[in-house]
Amino acid sequence: MIIERPLYLNRLIKRRENGMTKVITGIRRCGKSFLLHRLYGDWLRRNGIDSSHIVSVELDDMENAHLRNSQALYQHILAATEGKGIFYVFIDEIQMAKEFPDVINGLMHRPNLDVYVTGSNSKFLSNDILTEFRGRGDEVRVRPLAFSEYLPAHGGDVASAWADYVMYGGMPLILSQPDDEMKMGYLQTLFAKVYLTDICERNKIKDKEVLDALVDVLASADGSLTNPSKIEKTFQSHGKAGATDKTIKRYIEFLIDAFLVSEAKRYDVKGRKYIGALAKYYFEDTGLRNARLNFRQFEENHLMENIIYNELLYRGWSVDVGVVNERVQTEDGKLANRQLEIDFVANKGSRRVYIQSAFAIPDSSKEQQEKRSLELTRDSFKKIVVVKDIIKPWLDNNGTLTIGLFDFLLNPSTWE
Repeated sequence: MIIERPLYLNRLIKRRENGMTKVITGIRRCGKSFLLHRLYGDWLRRNGIDSSHIVSVELDDMENAHLRNSQALYQHILAATEGKGIFYVFIDEIQMAKEFPDVINGLMHRPNLDVYVTGSNSKFLSNDILTEFRGRGDEVRVRPLAFSEYLPAHGGDVASAWADYVMYGGMPLILSQPDDEMKMGYLQTLFAKVYLTDICERNKIKDKEVLDALVDVLASADGSLTNPSKIEKTFQSHGKAGATDKTIKRYIEFLIDAFLVSEAKRYDVKGRKYIGALAKYYFEDTGLRNARLNFRQFEENHLMENIIYNELLYRGWSVDVGVVNERVQTEDGKLANRQLEIDFVANKGSRRVYIQSAFAIPDSSKEQQEKRSLELTRDSFKKIVVVKDIIKPWLDNNGTLTIGLFDFLLNPSTWE
């Protein structure tokens, strides 16, 4: 099955021969290699590039284990790119090569090479390569299928596709699993045997029990405000006194580095600053999150919020959790500050949008509560309430747009 991914393909096309190494990152099995070798490779061939000028090295293939030596990899690529014209070099899982920054820096000195690498660890790639290249590394972050990519491949109507997507997520191979049992088994195996094993081996984690417990806590509290200190207290109440907040903080960083979860920090909209230690953690894929909990904790409203967060990241927005303050009168007549939350403050360049995930159309009192935090921003940026119901998008008198979830996910022109 070929799943078209036009947003990512266009990002690669725009970066073609730009003098920088294209660093394609993302969680394992999200489709990085398919994007690079099949979709982008086919596009190059359709646009006149001969296959002999596309050199591919898959370092996660045992046949290429000898090329994980940096000198062997470098010499192999040089030998394969002798001749006239531009050669396109694709290297999968570059972090498996020892001293890989030296390899890439060496290739960057060859004017006839356009280099693309993939990797599944942000610490190896985003930090090391992009820093060492001093502005010559260009990252393209790939994620599991967005709903707009998933729907055409699913083949069903929007409602049935959503039911599967919110339960099993958007890992591309989930669409080739024939039934629910196979989907569940695939995701559970992927989580345990690939992601957690990889994290433990890469970071030399000996106490896997703490990591397991941490993942369970984050999955159960998907999208809830927390921090390592709060999680430490949760562990202590369950008899895991050895899990300190420092260890928990370090393990959360490992999960983020492996692209398994993302962190949304709290941002004071009026004060224009990040505040406090609390943050929200969202899973890269709701199917993986559900698999971790054995598909027993299914709360569609929280999963919808997670999917909206992922959609914003997919479309290139940076996302925080918004906080606004309101002065209210207490029962004894005194004035006090009350904090209200905006689910998402999304920024892209000079653009900003505030978003509330409301699931169902609220009644009048609930609607006022949902929109109050948006109104308190007192600025002219777009303000949106996303509901699960199928409705016509409409603006209220204060300029807040209420929009249905499927319009939000499938018709971005209605809100972007």
